[in-house]
Amino acid sequence: MKKLAILLYKKICMLGIPLLGKRQVETDLAQLHPGERVEYIETEYYVKKLTLFLTVLLSGAFLGLAVRISTGKSSVLNGERVVYRGDYISGEQELLLEADDGERKRSFLIEVYPRELTQSEAKQLSDDFLENLGSYILNGNEDFGHISKDLKLEETYEDFPFEVNWESSREEIIDRQGRIGEIGQNISLELTVTLSYGDFERTERIPVVAVPLLLSEEEQAYLEMMNYLLKTEEESRGEETWILPEEWKGRRIEWSCQAKDFSILIWAVTPAVAALLYLSADKDIHEELEKRRKRLQQEYPELVHKLLLYVGAGMTIRGTFKKIAGDYENSRQKRKRVRPGYEEVLYTCRELQGGISEGAAYEHFGKRAGLREYIRLGTLLGQNLKRGNSTLLERLREEAEKSSAESLLQVRRLGEEAGTKLLVPMVLMLAVVMVMIMVPAFGAM
Repeated sequence: MKKLAILLYKKICMLGIPLLGKRQVETDLAQLHPGERVEYIETEYYVKKLTLFLTVLLSGAFLGLAVRISTGKSSVLNGERVVYRGDYISGEQELLLEADDGERKRSFLIEVYPRELTQSEAKQLSDDFLENLGSYILNGNEDFGHISKDLKLEETYEDFPFEVNWESSREEIIDRQGRIGEIGQNISLELTVTLSYGDFERTERIPVVAVPLLLSEEEQAYLEMMNYLLKTEEESRGEETWILPEEWKGRRIEWSCQAKDFSILIWAVTPAVAALLYLSADKDIHEELEKRRKRLQQEYPELVHKLLLYVGAGMTIRGTFKKIAGDYENSRQKRKRVRPGYEEVLYTCRELQGGISEGAAYEHFGKRAGLREYIRLGTLLGQNLKRGNSTLLERLREEAEKSSAESLLQVRRLGEEAGTKLLVPMVLMLAVVMVMIMVPAFGAM
């Protein structure tokens, strides 16, 4: 993947395609990696970003393809008309069946029940069930006086443990499964429901009125095939498999099972996720640079005080930088702790060893840090080389006092920010305490 990212980055550079936020990225990388060639760092950074982008993009594409293939496999009934039932633990399963009789395709949403058990456990909630009977069986009908669609007459209902047995006074109008037949006028009848739970049995009669429903030719054909499917499914509930009809009205039917396909969603979301990760990498650089600036500010007073101490002891500025860099290098090897302010001092010493003049090295020291405090210190040290050491101690002492005051203000600011962040948790804790106090108080009233 990395090779592909390198090739892509080369093509982008060759074609001169502008990269979003490239100038800011170059500036940030130069400050985060002082002394290193920006071209190399920038290339490595963008190759890493492109590698992540391509990895997410291709992974999403392959995942979507796998889902599509899996969906395709699950949608075929293995070339047969066999639907395998689950057990009582898995419960009912919904199948979206597609029937192709050579002339047209029809889709049917069928609930396939698990294989029936010889015994069942349940609890009795008959009063609640009968009081809310309409919400369980009306199945979209207005009320029991206007039944135009199939009722939801089932053997068991969720949250109710008893077995339910339905009987109709007019089976040709509404049968025991709640299927309504063809009628041309309003017909009154009674449904009898029997709730059984162990030795308990309760029977209630429910008067209903079936009203005709006008159907188109296609709707009528659909309803007939649906009723036929439901009938064959019901007849095979004692078996482990349900054999789908091979023919319908003299026409052969090819069956397939439609499964939910999420591959399109995955393919749509993957580019957005990849692009978001690609763009967020620039934000990570900015956050890393901001952390570096805060650490530089925190280390500045300590650096100035060390400069004041060593220069006051009679050391030259160059010797002072060398002493500070040497101590830091030894400490870094032991503690493995990188301090950006001291890294700048160490790099300045290497510049001096490489033959760069002291004035230029101190000026670079301030510019690389990018903070006004360091720029001010670099300018002060550079001017001292031209004017002599007569006022250096006094200027360093003023700079040390100024940096200490700024450090104190910064600490206060951080404390205020921390207090603000703690405000929300404190309010939530207060709310919890109030609830703990008020609930028992209201309970005792």
